[in-house]
Amino acid sequence: MTKDVIALTPTMPDVRTLLAGLYAGGPDLRVRTAADGAVVQLCAPDGSTLVSIEAPILIHTPGEPARLLGTGTTAPDTPVWWTEARATTAVLEAGQLAGSFAGRLATVLGGTTWPPEAATTDVIPLTTDGPATPANTTPHPAIDVLTDTTAVVLQDRPVIPMTSWLSDALRTAITSDRALHIVTPNTARLTLPTRNALGGHPHRWVVQDPHDGYYDGLSGAVLHWQNGTFTPTRTTSGTTPVAQAFTNTTDTGDRQLVLALRTRHPADEQLLLGRALETAWHVLTGTPPAGWSTAEPVNLPWSTRQLTDLARRRAPQPTSLIAIGHPDRPALSTIRIARTPAGVEEDITLTLGYAEHEPPPLEAIPSLAEALATADHGLTSMLTSLRHAPRDLTIPPHITPPPTPIALTLGPDAVHDIGSHHAQHPPLNLTPVQLGPTSRPALHYPLGDGTNDQTWTTLKRLTRYLRTST
Repeated sequence: MTKDVIALTPTMPDVRTLLAGLYAGGPDLRVRTAADGAVVQLCAPDGSTLVSIEAPILIHTPGEPARLLGTGTTAPDTPVWWTEARATTAVLEAGQLAGSFAGRLATVLGGTTWPPEAATTDVIPLTTDGPATPANTTPHPAIDVLTDTTAVVLQDRPVIPMTSWLSDALRTAITSDRALHIVTPNTARLTLPTRNALGGHPHRWVVQDPHDGYYDGLSGAVLHWQNGTFTPTRTTSGTTPVAQAFTNTTDTGDRQLVLALRTRHPADEQLLLGRALETAWHVLTGTPPAGWSTAEPVNLPWSTRQLTDLARRRAPQPTSLIAIGHPDRPALSTIRIARTPAGVEEDITLTLGYAEHEPPPLEAIPSLAEALATADHGLTSMLTSLRHAPRDLTIPPHITPPPTPIALTLGPDAVHDIGSHHAQHPPLNLTPVQLGPTSRPALHYPLGDGTNDQTWTTLKRLTRYLRTST
């Protein structure tokens, strides 16, 4: 596996400290920059890249290092500087070099490293003879193997976040018409943003398993390497077996409450995005989000003004963001902001985690629906569901049951477009709750409490009925 080493320090690594880290390989190594100066690379004398170091990130979000590196991680209190080094697999000493770089930063600045056993302050000489040092010929420091069809990233971390490294590797793969395959051990888990990024073919999460070799961590299909890509194994009957490890699960009682919201706003200078998400967070947790960012780790304090300014600068291109909650209540949201002919639209998924003896606040959903529908939040729709899944919101390489719908809420514009009378009288055993003024109401359809799988059938019949309006 490619070696990632992270230095966590209470102060920003200054030029002098960075130079001390960069000399971990002795005077023969070369230093160059990439990505417009955002990445520093340590290179062998023949020019091959050994270690790529991303610019330090100041993390203001409490609990973020522990969320991504494991609860046993010892790190300075936030704010903390996160400096990540990624070593190539092409040279044996590269991983040691990354560890020495991070260890030197932590030693000088009084911080820690992850993983702790990787840190040293030793000078790491290259033992490869002469010019035969293998070069990293891939177009991105996060890509380990590149074929005509696939970009392969090897990761050996307990949690695989959607870092700026990985996000850029995904963009590189897509723009070159390739699939991104992330290969991990069977102990790894994905964060929700990473899982969403791998949500469709041809991208894959490839899990190494001692019994089945490789399998898809999201579908369970047994895989093998063929013609430069990981592809499903076929039996003599033409079917693809499912890995036994994928189906071996234990229900811990953990659950996740999932809200899928859509909003639409007029595109004007007074627009402030993120307010619907902030309201939902307040109603369900009692606090606003703790932080936001474009990638993980989430590093910026929550600010609707700053995320609006970012989306405005990027328009007309869409903007994808992540918001995170406080450590005592696992909560994470992905947000996609897009400029459309109808205005500015937010596509938001908010997920909150609960342990077996922590009842999700289902009783708060009707009041949340009213708050979103009657205030100036531009609510188009909200689907609320409940699923059995880990409280910490990570995705294990095992089968998980689909979510069960709890309620559907339609904003006043959606009800108007469907027709108020039609929307209020579905031919089902459902009585929607009217929200807001009678002249232009929003509607909230209670579907269940998350214990009856048949609510999927009810939801499908309801949405089919709503689409048949004239």
